[in-house]
Amino acid sequence: MSKEHPPHHVPVLLDATLRELAPQAGESYLDLTAGYAGHARAVLDITKNETESVLVDRDDYAIAHLQPLADQGVRLMHTDFASATRQLHEEGVVFDLILIDLGVSSPQLDQGERGFSFSHNGPLDMRMDRTQGQTAADLVNTASVQELATIIREYGEEPYSQAKNIAEQIVANRPFYDTETLANLIKQTYRGRQGRIHPATRTFQALRITVNDELGQVKATLPLLPKLLKKGGRVAVISFHSLEDRLVKRFFKEQVEAGFEAELDTLTKKPISGATDDVHNPRARSAKLRVAVKK
Repeated sequence: MSKEHPPHHVPVLLDATLRELAPQAGESYLDLTAGYAGHARAVLDITKNETESVLVDRDDYAIAHLQPLADQGVRLMHTDFASATRQLHEEGVVFDLILIDLGVSSPQLDQGERGFSFSHNGPLDMRMDRTQGQTAADLVNTASVQELATIIREYGEEPYSQAKNIAEQIVANRPFYDTETLANLIKQTYRGRQGRIHPATRTFQALRITVNDELGQVKATLPLLPKLLKKGGRVAVISFHSLEDRLVKRFFKEQVEAGFEAELDTLTKKPISGATDDVHNPRARSAKLRVAVKK
């Protein structure tokens, strides 16, 4: 496997992340969603502290790609970020810098066999960790109309009538085994005006969030982040849709409102937006970066 960045992998909000985290030589670094090391390499190039740094990912493709950094002394953890956070906290490890990028990486989207995107046909999988849990196909082929409607409404943020219509059509026409067939069905049955965004986009987001328990992971991880920081340590969180960002925003707001009991001070009063701060990267347009420092 190539040691370079995979094709088309441009780290989201890289310049803003480096500016806000302000890594210094000798600092330790935890990347809870290291992916293909787009952010990690840039940070480690500055800190030069591989032996006290940890890179986490639950994607076996990513872990294989990160191996050259492990050869330089970086610790790799092949697990989800919530499990890694709990384990590191139990170990009593603390860091100067923490990054968690909640997005699906470009290579994952571009690999049809991963089933994340309908622009590259492949099996309905969507698992970040392909060794664990149910696939998207398992979900759409076994869930009830009500279960699917709730998932599409809550995690895809479709209006309930639209979500119920999509759910009914899925159940009436299943089984589904590939992304293209499911996306085409949703497009054909979608009610109302179809804009620039493919009608299946929000349903696919909802299925991916459910399959990977993405919001549950975020909820479990946020309270532990301050525990993993040294005094003066910085944490950056990049979110990509309103459901994630709402959780991050609420957590940072609770820190502000905690007053003397707060563990973190927010460095970004408003989130840094990929739409204005990373305009040359189309996959950054919905990204929001929030940063805080350990008191």
